[in-house]
Amino acid sequence: MLTKTKKKKKKKFDSSMAAKKKACESLSKSLIEEVQKWGCMKQTGVSLRYMMEFGSKPTPRNLLFSAQFLHKELPIRIARRAFELETLPYGLSLKPAVLQVRDWYLDSFRDLRSFPDIKDSNDEREFTQMIKAIKVRHNNVVPMMALGVQQLKKGMNQKIVYEDLDEIHQFLDRFYMSRIGIRMLIGQHVELHNPNPPPHCIGYIHTRMSPVEVARNASEDARSICFREYGSAPDVNIYGDPDFTFPYVPVHLHLMVFELVKNSLRAVQERYMDSDKVAPSVRIIVADGIEDVTIKVSDEGGGIPRSGLPKIFTYLYSTARNPLDEHADLGVADTVTMAGYGYGLPISRLYARYFGGDLQTISMEGYGTDAYLHLSRLGDSQEPLP
Repeated sequence: MLTKTKKKKKKKFDSSMAAKKKACESLSKSLIEEVQKWGCMKQTGVSLRYMMEFGSKPTPRNLLFSAQFLHKELPIRIARRAFELETLPYGLSLKPAVLQVRDWYLDSFRDLRSFPDIKDSNDEREFTQMIKAIKVRHNNVVPMMALGVQQLKKGMNQKIVYEDLDEIHQFLDRFYMSRIGIRMLIGQHVELHNPNPPPHCIGYIHTRMSPVEVARNASEDARSICFREYGSAPDVNIYGDPDFTFPYVPVHLHLMVFELVKNSLRAVQERYMDSDKVAPSVRIIVADGIEDVTIKVSDEGGGIPRSGLPKIFTYLYSTARNPLDEHADLGVADTVTMAGYGYGLPISRLYARYFGGDLQTISMEGYGTDAYLHLSRLGDSQEPLP
């Protein structure tokens, strides 16, 4: 005989299976064929320089041209990801969180495909409102995918998790890189409508961005989180010319520096928490070369063992709790903690690579870690198109 608890569990299992079956049936054959067709089309990459030159004159004609480009380009990029979300290994595609992400992508694909051809400024304005809504719909994709990966890990043998999941790492790299591109294209187009843009800004791009200033703001944000979590925070010293500027996307740079400084502060804080010694400061050095602007973040937080270095850029090794696990309400998922949920470094590296840069880490176990963030000054490398 089934106990009440077992009956409840069985009922819950049956209803979740029914939901999965319904989800599969609701994907009409025609939609799947349409997604496959668009997913096979060629993507068109754009460079930072092109975005800057094109956006410098946001005339109605240019905005119309931009909307027509996005009307064709966004369904291709979204269809590729929707199709991949259907075909992930180890049953990842069937995890509830991944099904939710897939539905967001399919809804956005439907919205874009059902929007008629854009012929005039009224169409363009309506289209802009729609892609703005698409961007909001996808706000929680990163923590939701992280939750899906956690749901997969719970049911897996630890040995498999650590040895054989390259395929999932590679998928997540492609998936998040594509997401950065989609959000950049939508955000850039939407921001070009701003009637009062800040000085020297073309959409998301700041033509005279000071990396020292962005590093200072990002460091202050990271220190305030460290204070909140530990009650104190090491100092951050920044070296570099505050008057040096170059064209870049400040939001991207802030995210990357914030992540690196947050990791360094956490390492130093935890190493010196019970020590009589004063915690050494974290150092940031900004160097402007001919090809690259390089930002080095150095700490004396004890370093990472050499065997652990390859793992810091993967998505499956974090022991940190996912914010979505703790707050069923997705609106609370933006709460930032010192540990995050293990995606900060790999995603920061993707942001660096998106405009032709890179992120590298060198560590001295027993001493500390140096992270080198390379940003391309030239701005003419095409978007990577996974």
